[in-house]
Amino acid sequence: MSSSFSVRFLTPPSISRPNKTWKLPAATPSLAPLSTQLDASRLDPRVEEKDGYWVLKEEYRQGINPQEKIKIQKEPMKLFMEGGINELANMSLEDIESSKLTKDDIDVRLKWLGLFHRRKHHYGRFMMRLKLPNGVTTSAQTRYLASVIRKYGKDGCADVTTRQNWQIRGVVLPDVPEILKGLVEVGLTSLQSGMDNVRNPVGNPLAGIDPHEIVDTRPYTNLLSQFITANSLGNTTVTNLPRKWNVCVIGSHDLFEHPHINDLAYMPAKNEEGRFGFNLLVGGFFSPKRCAEAVPLDAWVSADDVIPLCKAVLETYRDLGTRGNRQKTRMMWLIDELGIEVFRSEVEKRMPMKKLERASKEELVQKQWERRDILGVHPQKQQGLSYVGIHIPVGRIQADEMDELARISDEYGSGELRLTVEQNIIIPNIDNSKLDALLEEPLLKQKFSPEPSILMKTLVACTGNQFCGQAIIETKARALKVTEEVERLVAVAKPVRMHWTGCPNTCGQVQVADIGFMGCMTRDESGKVVEAVDIFLGGRIGSDSHLGEVYKKGVPCKDLVPVVADILVEYFGAVQRNREEVDD
Repeated sequence: MSSSFSVRFLTPPSISRPNKTWKLPAATPSLAPLSTQLDASRLDPRVEEKDGYWVLKEEYRQGINPQEKIKIQKEPMKLFMEGGINELANMSLEDIESSKLTKDDIDVRLKWLGLFHRRKHHYGRFMMRLKLPNGVTTSAQTRYLASVIRKYGKDGCADVTTRQNWQIRGVVLPDVPEILKGLVEVGLTSLQSGMDNVRNPVGNPLAGIDPHEIVDTRPYTNLLSQFITANSLGNTTVTNLPRKWNVCVIGSHDLFEHPHINDLAYMPAKNEEGRFGFNLLVGGFFSPKRCAEAVPLDAWVSADDVIPLCKAVLETYRDLGTRGNRQKTRMMWLIDELGIEVFRSEVEKRMPMKKLERASKEELVQKQWERRDILGVHPQKQQGLSYVGIHIPVGRIQADEMDELARISDEYGSGELRLTVEQNIIIPNIDNSKLDALLEEPLLKQKFSPEPSILMKTLVACTGNQFCGQAIIETKARALKVTEEVERLVAVAKPVRMHWTGCPNTCGQVQVADIGFMGCMTRDESGKVVEAVDIFLGGRIGSDSHLGEVYKKGVPCKDLVPVVADILVEYFGAVQRNREEVDD
């Protein structure tokens, strides 16, 4: 098996010129000072290729974490590349549990196929995560996923994720080989979507239809996904990373893609010759022990070099990243250790021409830009067409609703749906003559409203302990209930982004929210242990991004509504409902 992988590059799409540009400062500061004591041997690759797979060298296997030991004991990609999933699917759970090797298969290695065993709260059932570059999907794909989850009854449902992606729930192992075949038939894959792999490439949800877009991100996110998975055949050069890794391509001034929380973000910019390409941010991530914003790599690449650059960054991380404490193995820890200039030089020497241009001063993202609301009806750049953003409450959706969305997208649009990182859905390419009829559809009138209440429209929640074994508290139903009750107490004049996450892994991205709620346990006034949250305040998105900080710890969930109402009044200009009614 060859580990090399080539890709055909698309011609860079044309770009629209913004009225003004945001110029980066002339000097980009290093994240950490360049270490003069760095031992040259530290830059020796810690992995090597054996029989088509990349493995950790013997001399670097001391003090590694349990997940690394599992990878060494048995290559996870063999479950896909060599058909191991078929044998596993034919085993009973009792037989699987009788061996540590097969038990590790279902609890760890199957994540390389996008399958997450919910041992704690959903024993014998799996969540399956798809790859959906740029969040673009079709009615046929949506119907297929609906057909998969429908057979699992109350256990079967789907979620729109904070990476523009689908996750389906309730899957049982004997069905997996058939499901994987079905995914291929509709042009989907779940490959390399979990554990130490590259997550779904995120792009502008309005790509190609946005009157104000800088660049259509779809060609780039598609190429990234094709490279990462070798066109869904499995790319073993990037499947043994020290931890997970996120990538996005920025296409709008709104920064819908949240570049500052990605390991690699492509920021549109033109170089001194006026050639279109991207400046690069690296290292953004969330974890229980540390959250870090991405920093400039001080590098610019042409549109043709999007994939070679991604490959070079991934190989730098794969080759040099540490594999001890899992809380200290994300890519930013490597950047910290090496210093940004050494890290950049390691990326540079892995580029095809062994060279990287310095960052361009002509960023195309306008710094002073008010982020748009993409829910509701909006005109497209295409004459006579509009897109409609609809609200999916905390991203949860059932099989019948997916079928209805597929029908609606076919009947009123072009059979396409777009997922957003706020867990909502956009229906594009609607002829303006059909808008009135679309807005009267029962699904949009009753549940998936294009015009939700002001606090509901930006509400985000992770899976929570209904399905996730790591979550400390229930999130989705509680987020909806608390928000509904808060709305009865206060009125707000503009959206306030509230995010819920069930545990410190922060899948709900509470640090980028105006108000974030992170699950924990505490004791109430009677000394009883109850579900609670740590409250975060002050997260900002856009060009003026900033991570929120802890405002108050251990607030019992049962006491949360008045606390949130008070926060909205004090920090976000909310007005108490009773006062508003008196004023009226």
